[in-house]
Amino acid sequence: MTWAAIATWKMGALGAKISADILAKGGRASDAAVEGVSAVEDEPQFHSVGYGGRPDRTGHVVLDGGFMDGDTLHYGAVASIEGFRSPVRIARSLAPREANNFLCGKGAELYAEKNGFEKRDNLSEEAREIYEKERDRLKKLSAYDGHDTVCFLTLDESGSMCAAVSTSGLFMKDPGRVGDSPLCGSGYYADSETGAAAATGLGEEIIKGSLSFLAVFYMGHGYSAMEAAQKAVDELDEKLRRRNGKAEAMSLITLAKDGSWGVGTNVDFPFAFVSDTQELTLFLAAKKDGKTVIETI
Repeated sequence: MTWAAIATWKMGALGAKISADILAKGGRASDAAVEGVSAVEDEPQFHSVGYGGRPDRTGHVVLDGGFMDGDTLHYGAVASIEGFRSPVRIARSLAPREANNFLCGKGAELYAEKNGFEKRDNLSEEAREIYEKERDRLKKLSAYDGHDTVCFLTLDESGSMCAAVSTSGLFMKDPGRVGDSPLCGSGYYADSETGAAAATGLGEEIIKGSLSFLAVFYMGHGYSAMEAAQKAVDELDEKLRRRNGKAEAMSLITLAKDGSWGVGTNVDFPFAFVSDTQELTLFLAAKKDGKTVIETI
């Protein structure tokens, strides 16, 4: 296997087509990951990423994004950024810096404006209507209530690996809330010598286990991509249930340096995979009798 891409959720399949086109032509893993994520950011039918993302409690669509280069371990991230088209592109531009790699709020917006990133009001009419309908209802926030982080892991023909993520965060979240997605090590991690991982679910839970780094750590210590993903999720799930009596939704994708992939989850979770030896395929991972079962959709 010379190239591969894996993406979270059914919406990831849209971007995975673009990633595959880039990788099949000998393109870079970094371009494939960012272009795949960016394509999802532009689609208003997906209500958890970019344009059409669901608002926070004040009616604002604020976005988070992260990027990591597995060759250099450089990463870039933005959080709580409003009024710009593509947080993942902004995050990528921050990765080569020696410092100031993670910017949030007004600082991220000032940087994006100064560097000419495209502006956009990401509150679509449909998202506005959803917000107006729901804003006066008191309810428990749910990780998958109109919220799914899009995550991409890519491997190119040269062996380079990248991770890229983007999200609008929890629907009706408190202003300023940031989950795991832009946090290197929790929401994503990539090391071309080992593999890459990215997470989706309730960020507050995922952060407690530094889930993405943990999976890559396990791959570096002899576990396959599948074993590492399931071990990381299962261990954190068990620990949280033992200490708190419950564990919220969390799912993890992994990609090893040889192009093999893995998934760990404690809920039903669709994802997409494509490589030079496998056409783009949608899968569903589910937890059944304590084991992760994966079926083709």
